[in-house]
Amino acid sequence: MIEKALKGSRNYWLWIGLLLLGIGAGSVAFSRQMWEGLTVTGMGRDVSWGLYIAQFTFLVGVAASAVMVVIPYYLHNRKEFARTVIVGEFMAVAATLMCMLFILADMGRPDRVLNVLLYPSPHAMVFWDVMVLNGYLLINFVSAWTVLGAERKGVPPPKWIKPIIYLSIPWAFSIHTVTAFLYAGLPGRHLWLTAVLAPRFLASAFAAGTSLLILVTLVLKKTTGFDAGNEARQKLAVLATYAGIANFFMIGTEFFTAFYSNVPAHMHGLQYLFFGLEGKSNLVPWMWLSLLLGFGALGILLNPKLRQTSKWLVAACVGMVSSIWIDKGVGLVLGGFVPSPLEEITEYGVTLTELTVTLGIWAVGMLVLTLLLKVAVTVKKEQEA
Repeated sequence: MIEKALKGSRNYWLWIGLLLLGIGAGSVAFSRQMWEGLTVTGMGRDVSWGLYIAQFTFLVGVAASAVMVVIPYYLHNRKEFARTVIVGEFMAVAATLMCMLFILADMGRPDRVLNVLLYPSPHAMVFWDVMVLNGYLLINFVSAWTVLGAERKGVPPPKWIKPIIYLSIPWAFSIHTVTAFLYAGLPGRHLWLTAVLAPRFLASAFAAGTSLLILVTLVLKKTTGFDAGNEARQKLAVLATYAGIANFFMIGTEFFTAFYSNVPAHMHGLQYLFFGLEGKSNLVPWMWLSLLLGFGALGILLNPKLRQTSKWLVAACVGMVSSIWIDKGVGLVLGGFVPSPLEEITEYGVTLTELTVTLGIWAVGMLVLTLLLKVAVTVKKEQEA
């Protein structure tokens, strides 16, 4: 079926060319990083995770959100999600691939990544993270490609694929839970040392990932004429609304726990992010922008009349995705390092090399998603014809 991705309009090939340029730029920047080391990034001893891990954390949630269409379609037989489920599964494949690439980019010696598998350490969360990400990528690709192939031939999917699809449901929850445990298992980082981090990760994943899925279906409708259905989008918008409310509720509980208990170590991270600490306040405007975008998106999504209008729905989804990208990526990752366990404040600044590598990895993910969706849309249209 992959040959269907090799045929397209002029705009399709211009888009492919643009993505290839982004990949090329990212490859050049990454080769410089490999040659000169991580000194070309803004990371250091006090802030050892930066833009790469921020993208990884956000994209794991995007990948996990595919379960929001898999559950209603395969478990509850909701036919309105028939055209959306393949988009969600392929989006999970692209997002998971980007997650693994960002991990490689963050490593000083990515050539040693196989040591995680050659010398497994079951007590290390990184080992489990590698396992669940690779497994989730394989599960989603195999299940989506197999079902799509069966549709192309006009036959029912093979029986062996159903257990794999059902396995993807708990696996989706596992990938983001393990990611949360990577943070929550570090006792010296008080912003992350909270029992609600895993459920907060899942709530934010379902809010941002579902919103992004709505945007992708709208782009497909405009560029290819493939409409996943307004009914499916509206139900996804409701899911994003409740998940967004849960996410902001848990952020509020973090504030209550930190400031009502008046424990300095628990307050400092939130103070730095939202109010500044000892004159350091680089992230304060970003965090307040995140809150404004998030509450604005919820205000639109809670209004059925606004939510049913395409322009307002797009605005709400863009606001929700942007809000959670700032909060969960930039804020959560960088805020966990400030102040350090020695109460030192070191602010992190992104370098051009990091931005270019990040652009390249996003281009890889978008290219994979574009090719997969080109195949899916073509097959779906042929079947309908």
